[in-house]
Order: sequence, then structure tokens, then C-alpha cells
Amino acid sequence: MAACTDPREYGKYSNKTVKTRIVKSLSGGDMAADDMPELSDGDDEIDDEEQWMEEEEEDSQSVTCLFCDRLLSSVAATLQHCTAEHHVNLVDVVRKHSLDDYGYIKMINFIRSTNCSASSLTGLPDAPLPWESEVFLRPVLQDDPLLQTDPEELCGSEGSCLSSSGAESHDALLRRTQAAEERARCSEEALARAMDDLHKLKILAQGLVLNAETGKPGKLGAVAELREDEDEAYFSSYGHYSIHEEMLKDKVRTESYRDFMYRNPELFKDKVVLDVGCGTGILSMFAARAGAKKVIAVDQSEIIYQAMDIVRSNQLEDKITLIKGRIEDIELPVEKVDIIISEWMGYFLLFESMLDSVLHARDLYLADDGSVYPDLCNISLAALGDTQKHQDRIAFWDDVYGFNMSCMKKAVVPEAVVEVVKADTLISEPAVIQTIDCNRVCLSELEFVSDFCLKITNTTQCTGIVGYFDIFFDKGCSNKVMFSTGPQFTKTHWKQTVFLLETPLPVQAGEELLGKITVRKNKKDPRSLFVTFDLRDRKQTYILQ
Repeated sequence: MAACTDPREYGKYSNKTVKTRIVKSLSGGDMAADDMPELSDGDDEIDDEEQWMEEEEEDSQSVTCLFCDRLLSSVAATLQHCTAEHHVNLVDVVRKHSLDDYGYIKMINFIRSTNCSASSLTGLPDAPLPWESEVFLRPVLQDDPLLQTDPEELCGSEGSCLSSSGAESHDALLRRTQAAEERARCSEEALARAMDDLHKLKILAQGLVLNAETGKPGKLGAVAELREDEDEAYFSSYGHYSIHEEMLKDKVRTESYRDFMYRNPELFKDKVVLDVGCGTGILSMFAARAGAKKVIAVDQSEIIYQAMDIVRSNQLEDKITLIKGRIEDIELPVEKVDIIISEWMGYFLLFESMLDSVLHARDLYLADDGSVYPDLCNISLAALGDTQKHQDRIAFWDDVYGFNMSCMKKAVVPEAVVEVVKADTLISEPAVIQTIDCNRVCLSELEFVSDFCLKITNTTQCTGIVGYFDIFFDKGCSNKVMFSTGPQFTKTHWKQTVFLLETPLPVQAGEELLGKITVRKNKKDPRSLFVTFDLRDRKQTYILQ
């Protein structure tokens, strides 16, 4: 609420008009606090005729007694009725407890909401008062005329009601408005301090979450421990057709799976195959065409209903059985399978944690001599020297239309960026930081710490680190197949994952940039990832979510 620069400006409004607007703002009615009009020269005058009509209209409102159901013609009549019939003088109560505007409003609402008797009201001690809670600022009756009456209007300096003694003097009005202005100013300052504290608390909480130490013992955030309703958003995202269209049109991805199966039919001949997260069923149909005796396709998302139609349209329903549900929750119609196929990879390989589900299926259903495909995966890092990208994403906040918004960097930098990186912006040789054997790895090993060394090839500024992965179909294959999601190869829908530095690092050609990477799941959302880099004397945690 804007404070008026001259308290006399309140004279433009009738006293009841101001009071009504305050009460309505407290009740969440016509106006919020921020919408209160600023009483300045630009406001339209309320002329005498409008004031007279408004006051006449309000004076004619019927008022419900505080202590019985009787309707009175005005506030003055209500006060007289309370004194004569219930033996309580509200003016005396206001004076006794030195009630200000808010105290008076709370008292009225307290009486109405608790059905307080007149004798109880007059017998109250000086403190504490039973209506001190902020709950009693909310009106019990909508547009209650008693709430639109100023307590100072009730109590004159000579102990009489102003309704009978005449109009309030100009000096008294000036003092009241000055006091109201001071209260408003103090409230605004308190609100500003509270908002500032809230902002600081938000930044502190973000820092605690993003920079929490890893490697401490505790509950592993396994996907299998998620309830179905907690995992609904993930599977719902795969119910949309566009994401499946994007994946099917990714030739590097889809043709690699196809080539692996079609070029190694001896692996599939008369075998039972499990497809975890089958989507449209494309991998299941590849397996059936490659010679599998039976294929069981599992998916929790709604796309499985289209997959059923697709399988029937291709006359493969005698070989492919589709089951809707999470692999962790369902029971397969067979005890063991010979092969598990799945396209489980997410951004930076491990985002979305679908590998958890594949490992669950492996441990529960895979035969001793069976195999998971793809069977080998690498995660690699390289140094990035893209000053234009850093300018666009990070340095941009230093000067935004002439304003310093650099505080935004604290929120922007921790967000890992998924995008296509130009190969000519790489300034180091790649380094493999983790290799995963899907037939041997255990769930806990999907969170790891690894030292790395990047051999710099250009003398320039290192603006970030880029991460990507390579996939191998290797075990038992007479014709091995692999593909890479690195910047040097044909782009895929996984693109690359970029971790931008807040401040670029100067590097020299031939030097070795040493660092450490920590990859861990978000315990509250095990499908998202925290990735922490220790680089020279800097430490920064990024999130993929």
C-alpha cells in the first residue's frame, strides 16, 4: 500500500470509504493490499454529493446485534441497544483495552465467531485478550457495518460518541492520518525485510541441496522404491506420440538396434526376449523378425495400447506379448528370459534412471547364460571453448538493458544444458570417466566419483565441460555394433550435455586439466541427477531434471 505524501489528502475520501476499503482488503474482497489507491493529486475527487450518498447508503444498512439476532437500523442504534439490553458499552470496552483499528476489528469478529456473551466481554482482564490471533481479522459477516466504523470515531476525547457530538476536528483527523501513515510505513518496511529474508533463505536452501556432500551412507534413491503415483509424471511423458516419433526418426539410435539384431540372428533364434520399456514396440518387432521364439514387451505408459495395434497390424501377435505396467510391479508369464533388450539411455546416459529397471529385470528374470543388450556403455568428457555460447547464457546477465542481473547466474549456472555442440568448439581430447557393463553392474555403482584428465589442444578460455556417451552391442556378437552421441559424430536425439562454468578458465595447449566428477541421484527424485565438478580450485554442482 502506497503511503500518501500529505495526510490531508485523506480528506478526498469519506472516512467510511477508507474504512470500508481497509476491511475489504483484509477479507480478500474487492481489493488486495497492493491494489489500495495511492492518495495523490492524480486521484479523482469524490465530491460532497457522492460522499453524502455513500454515507447515507451505509447509515441505512441494517446491523445485526453482537449478542442476539435482532437487526438494528444503524451502528449508533446497535450501540444503544447493546448498552440498554445487554448491559455492555462497547465504547468502554474499546477504551479499557486501548484498541486500535485492528484490535477493534478482531474484537468484533471474535464476538461474532465465538458467540461471546456480554457478561464475558465486560469481565475480561486487561491482558491477554482472547482475540489477539490474526484469525480474527477475517470478517464473520460480509460487509459488517460495525467493521466499517473507526474505533476513534466511537470514542471522543470527552467520553462521548462522535455520532452525537458532531464532526471530528481537522487537527484530530490530521493526527489520525499521520498515525495511519506511520503504521503503513512500518508495515511496508517489515514486509520488505521479510521478502529479503525469504530470498536469502531460498538461495541458502538451493546451495545446501546442490552442494551436499556425496558418498555418505544412506538410503539409495532407487526407482523401484517409487510408488506408481510418484512415477506417474515420468510415464505420462512417454504417452505422447511426439517423443516416440523423435526417437524412431533418430536413425543412429534405431538403426543401431536393428543392425545388432538383424546381423546377429544366431543370438535370437528360438530365444525368449524381454523388451523393457517397449514404447511403440519397434525393438520387439526387430527381435521377432530376427528369429526370437517369444518376445515379452513391457511398458507402463499409455503408448502400449498403440503398440498392441502395431503388433497386430504386422501379424506378430503370435510371437509378441505386450504387458502394461512397471517391470518392478508386474509378474512375467515366464520364469526366465534369454535376452533383455532395452533402449534405456537418458541424457548424459544416466538421466531418468531407467537402467535401474533393466537391472531389476536382469536380476529377477535373466537366465544364467543370458545377456542384456546393449551390454557396454561409456561416459566421456571433453573441455569446451565456446565463448559465444558462454556470453549468450552466462555473461548475458552482467548487463541486461543496462541493469546488473548477475545474481541470476546462481540459478542459471547449475542447470545443465542439453544441446548439440559444434565439434570445432572442443578444446581437449575426450576422456572416458566411466564404463558400465550392463551384465555385471549393480545399482549402487550407478552413483560414482571419478578423477579425470583432459589434455588441452588449444590455448584459449575453457567455458565448460561437455559430456556424452557411447553404446556397444558386443557380447557374443559375430557382427559387433556401436554408436556414439559425441559432438564428432552424427547427432542424435540425446545431443550432448553441457556444464557451463560461471567464469571461464584460461588454458594452454598441451596442458592437462585435472578434475573430479561426482554423479549421484537426487534422493527426492531418483530419476534426476546431480553432477558435481571439482576443477582446479572450483566446485560446482549441476542438476539434470
